[in-house]
Amino acid sequence: MKNFKAPRKALTGLDAETVAGLIVSSADIALILDRRGVIRDVAIPNAELLAELDGNWVGKSLLDVVTKDSQPKIEMLLRDLSAGQVRARQVNHPLADGRTAPIVYALSPLDDEGRCLAQGRDLRAVAALQQRLIEAEQSLERDYAKLRLAETRYRLLLQSIGDAVLTVDASTQKIVEANPAAGRLLGDDPKRLAGRALGDSFNAQTSRLVGEWLAGLRTAGRAEPLRLRPNGATRDFRLNGVLFRHENASHALLRLEPLGDVATRAAASAGPATLAEVAQRLPDAIVVTASDGRIITSNRAFLDLVQLATDEQVRNESLERWLGRPGVDLGVLIANLKQHGTVRLFATTLRGEYGAATDVEISAVAIDEGADPCVGFSIRNVDRRRASEARPGRELPRSVEQLTELVGRVSLKGLVRETTDVIERLCIEAALELTRDNRASAAEMLGLSRQSLYVKLRRYGLGDLDGKAEV
Repeated sequence: MKNFKAPRKALTGLDAETVAGLIVSSADIALILDRRGVIRDVAIPNAELLAELDGNWVGKSLLDVVTKDSQPKIEMLLRDLSAGQVRARQVNHPLADGRTAPIVYALSPLDDEGRCLAQGRDLRAVAALQQRLIEAEQSLERDYAKLRLAETRYRLLLQSIGDAVLTVDASTQKIVEANPAAGRLLGDDPKRLAGRALGDSFNAQTSRLVGEWLAGLRTAGRAEPLRLRPNGATRDFRLNGVLFRHENASHALLRLEPLGDVATRAAASAGPATLAEVAQRLPDAIVVTASDGRIITSNRAFLDLVQLATDEQVRNESLERWLGRPGVDLGVLIANLKQHGTVRLFATTLRGEYGAATDVEISAVAIDEGADPCVGFSIRNVDRRRASEARPGRELPRSVEQLTELVGRVSLKGLVRETTDVIERLCIEAALELTRDNRASAAEMLGLSRQSLYVKLRRYGLGDLDGKAEV
């Protein structure tokens, strides 16, 4: 700190008003205090600060106009002044809206009677900047935490995935990053693969095809899968890729998907088709779901039944979305699978996306082996069978078994009506058989008038009413 060399000489002749003006112009708030710290005069040149503070402090102790946690600082300021020391300390004044105004005060003695001058500097702008800095730092910490979490997930995914995954610089066609599966496939440590040209892992002809494929991917943004075989591999692979930009450079994320052993594929092409190909081409719908009913994969026939185009549209959807009785059928199937392991010929309906309903029979099996248990469903369309079994006109089911087959497709009210009709017809047939087709006796046996019996006979199509005379 540097003071004036000759303040008495330089400042001689200044009157009180001049000194007061100098004090007011050099401070945001100025207080005249007596030896006990009682405020005797106040000057607040800052209009904004004056509007927020209660300026009626004259006659009050400085301790009474600051917050409770700032009172010890005021006491230290008064002690420092008595000891001949001048120190600045930050205190807070309470505001009417509950906030506080931070002010830095420094005390200077005025005379031998113990009066002093308290000059304050407003720190609200500094506090606002500090608050903004803290909020920015917290925001950065949150962003860093999200980035670290995303990177951790990315690393775990690369480590655990079974297919070979590589990141390649699209312009230089050099490997930027590879997962352990890619290292095993390409015959080197993933760290040593970084910086190596992707074409080095293939023979000359395949390397040229890979280079052209990457160039096409970089130009068009997409490319059809490429079939290839890395050096030392015993099977063919399908190369898929997507293009993305990072730090003003184009990169390609590549995945090498195995297509099966070459010998196996050759045998499959020469002989019978594989089980997967058979399931995909079967006219009956095949669906594989997780244990909770969410679809993992399905064949073409199932997509036709639910009126969808691609397997991606049904993947991860619940099979219950298309079953006839939501909340019932799938629960019954899963419960029986847990108890018995298999379900056979479960009759229900399958609804399409555009309203088509198909009568189906479902057989299912639960596969509990392995880390990921699953359920396989075979769904057969029985619409044609129902049509061939149906009788013309309003002919009714002739047995309880036929009635139970209607559960789920006919309302309870309709089932009761159908059951009543079945019993009525069976009773009439029994009465006619007992009376050897004597309708008068049959009507008497049933407690009906002959006219009522004739009506019911016509209704059920029993007997030859037109060609046989009444007995």
